[in-house]
Amino acid sequence: MTFKNGETLEDNVHTRWAKERLGIDIRYLWTIPNQNHSFDTKLRLELAAGRRLPDVLPVRGEVVHELVDSGQFMEVGGLFERYASDSWKKAMDTDPSVWNPYMRNGKKYAIPILDYEYSSDPVLWIREDWLKRLNLKAPETMDELTDVMQAFTNGDPDGNQTKDTYGLAVGFKNGMNSWMADCNWIFGGFGSVPGQWNVGVGGRLEYGSVDPGAESALALLQKWMNEGYISREAEWFDEVRAAEQFASGKAGIVAGPIWMKYWPLGEMKTRNKDAVISAYKIPSGPDGKVARRGSLLNNGAVLINKDMKHPELFFTYQNYLFDHYALHSGEFKYGFAEGYDWVRTPEGQKSTNPSDIPGGYVRVAAYTLTFDGARIPEAWNKNVVPEDVPIHEVLLSQAGASKKDMFRGAPTDTMGLKGELLKKLEKETFIQIIYSRLPAASFREFTRSWRQLGGEQITEEVNQWYDEVK
Repeated sequence: MTFKNGETLEDNVHTRWAKERLGIDIRYLWTIPNQNHSFDTKLRLELAAGRRLPDVLPVRGEVVHELVDSGQFMEVGGLFERYASDSWKKAMDTDPSVWNPYMRNGKKYAIPILDYEYSSDPVLWIREDWLKRLNLKAPETMDELTDVMQAFTNGDPDGNQTKDTYGLAVGFKNGMNSWMADCNWIFGGFGSVPGQWNVGVGGRLEYGSVDPGAESALALLQKWMNEGYISREAEWFDEVRAAEQFASGKAGIVAGPIWMKYWPLGEMKTRNKDAVISAYKIPSGPDGKVARRGSLLNNGAVLINKDMKHPELFFTYQNYLFDHYALHSGEFKYGFAEGYDWVRTPEGQKSTNPSDIPGGYVRVAAYTLTFDGARIPEAWNKNVVPEDVPIHEVLLSQAGASKKDMFRGAPTDTMGLKGELLKKLEKETFIQIIYSRLPAASFREFTRSWRQLGGEQITEEVNQWYDEVK
């Protein structure tokens, strides 16, 4: 989060709004920098020590399952039916499966945080001015992409007479399939999306990271790494740091959601006024295949402490946001707060351009208890500004290539016992192959080990769940 006007997490334009509009004080038991998963670690320590947890606890990531299973939080299905507004209920009905991960024995123990459709589906962001300077066209295939990266790495695209650029900004720290600057789409060019469960032969769910096509994707990444088209430090880059390599002018290509235009790429113009960035389709693989991560409609969940005396207060808060902010109506027609995330220009126009806002743009939605305020999935393109229409067209032109994780249940028994071991094995093997510490053929030994160490049993459990819900 960023703040302006001397504000803080507990005293800012949103907390003052909640107090004045709804009579609700938002206070925090503790805060911690969300780095190296320290937030999840802190929560686990609090659980283990038996310390008091917040009345309302919004979380993202796998730690939610430990919290649900701790027995410290309310069953929320009845509360939702009783207190949630019609607009919130209608939004949740878009895909009732968003509840599945948080259900135990038919009861609901966390309220899904809804997200927009296509919120994380990637497009390819490319430095248009670099293409023009080197007389290149945007790549449509992986082979053409390789040629462009070679030129971006060796052709001095920034014109500073120094070999200090590379082709692709990517981060491997959090795996091959994350939310920005990852490489899920590279694997997609060879037939699968890693790190998630996809529909395979015979309609069964198969884990994408053990799909045979992943070996070819790893071999290609290994080649790009050896040629210097990817930073040698990529194994340590998370999503933000990897995207920063592109935003700072070190790399000419990055994959990510369409909202990257505003953050972090929106900051690029303040550093380099000549930079031109365009969105392009995901390139196809050798056999014409295209696949990419598809966005799920839930992005976290809210748990309510059993000891909370007035749980209806959270619904008062969230109902207001769904009834107004999610619909871009009333006081939220243009944004959360005038002078923070939007402003009236001298000409009387409404603008979200950071350069028009005194002190710069601040994403006030990040201050809310659910990270993004309130989102109705199908309203993702409700207020598209004309200059963003081409970007949305690029995204939707490959809507059929988006593959959603098809396993949306609670962790299976074997996942709980062996899931972390298998994730570690996968991450280490993939990194070792990409950096040529292992040959690409080592992927086959990985798949055998993955199955023997619990992956085969997990696959059976996942498909048992899938057969029950599909």
